[in-house]
Amino acid sequence: MKFRFSGKPLLAVSMSAAVLAGCVSSAAIVPQPRAQQPAAVRGPSGAVTVPIGQPVRSAMPRPAGPVDPGFRRAPAGLNERIYELWRAFPGKTGIAVQRIDGEWSLSQRGGELFPQQSVSKLWVALAVLDAVDQGRMTMDQRVRIGPEDLVVFHQPLAARVRAEGSVTMSVRDLIETAITHSDNLANDSLLRTVGGPAAVRAFIAKKDLGSIRFGPGERLLQAGTAGLTWQQSYSVGRNFESARAALSAATRQAAMDNYLANPVDGASPAAIASALTRLARGTLLSPESTEYLQGVMSRTRSGPRRLKAGLPPGWQFMHKTGTGQNLGGMTAGYNDIGIATAPDGTRYAIVVMMGTTSSGIPARMALMQSVSSAVAEYHGR
Repeated sequence: MKFRFSGKPLLAVSMSAAVLAGCVSSAAIVPQPRAQQPAAVRGPSGAVTVPIGQPVRSAMPRPAGPVDPGFRRAPAGLNERIYELWRAFPGKTGIAVQRIDGEWSLSQRGGELFPQQSVSKLWVALAVLDAVDQGRMTMDQRVRIGPEDLVVFHQPLAARVRAEGSVTMSVRDLIETAITHSDNLANDSLLRTVGGPAAVRAFIAKKDLGSIRFGPGERLLQAGTAGLTWQQSYSVGRNFESARAALSAATRQAAMDNYLANPVDGASPAAIASALTRLARGTLLSPESTEYLQGVMSRTRSGPRRLKAGLPPGWQFMHKTGTGQNLGGMTAGYNDIGIATAPDGTRYAIVVMMGTTSSGIPARMALMQSVSSAVAEYHGR
């Protein structure tokens, strides 16, 4: 290629060459040194022809592609794998996965409400820690627990209350007991101290957590699910189970159906995954409270064969489980939610919730393991 100029002074030629050079990105083309440029040739008419040499490519490397291709999009094939697992499992199941250090999420039935059961203990802990951050409570604040505070089902702390007459514990110890042991009595004691269900609902609304409900507390929730009206005597021995067994099958089924159709403690898998993401990113609590709660969740003892068991060696998992009452082989809520961390530090919020299913416990745990295993398998793709 050649450019022709009229017989003007050589200065014009030089200026034109400089303009031309300025129009070419220095990142893409580096001109040859002047000494190597072909000499100008004057034609018969006096015009000057300046040959333009071949461009020389820069030795600078091109901008590298994204180091982590899974930041903005889910790994190819993961959504399909999750869908197949979800489709093949009988009953109403919700699954949500969100990359915490990224920009994507995926779900199946992610927007529908599922019974939370003890998953809701997480919102109590968050509300309490938010109150601590605001100076309305302290971690060392003492809470008295007496026989009048006993609840139902899993409450290991109740044995101490019965043996000692009453127990006084710090807020810190109650959070640890409620989350790691899923102790209903410790959780209800925290709930009472922070201001009751209204305080937790206010926290959920303040933080705009979306489709997450908070129920009336353990005693009223479990009584209503069974078809009973709560009496404090139900907290003693197996009085609750005896009263429930005395109900007609129709009464129990109607109560269970009503609960499952519109769970007062219902939450959507997608909303929970989003809340876990915000917790891990540090936007729900102070840095100190965020680190503390995640540490507590990492020590959870319940559900070792649920999501956690599907992760390969080198992965870490912090979580909260939830399990409801059984009726005719069906459980009103069988859940596990948590934060999985890959060996390279990448984090995922994983939520599996079962509203109704005819499958046995081993099959439920196998599904959860398959979901977390898929997240690990597709990580980095």
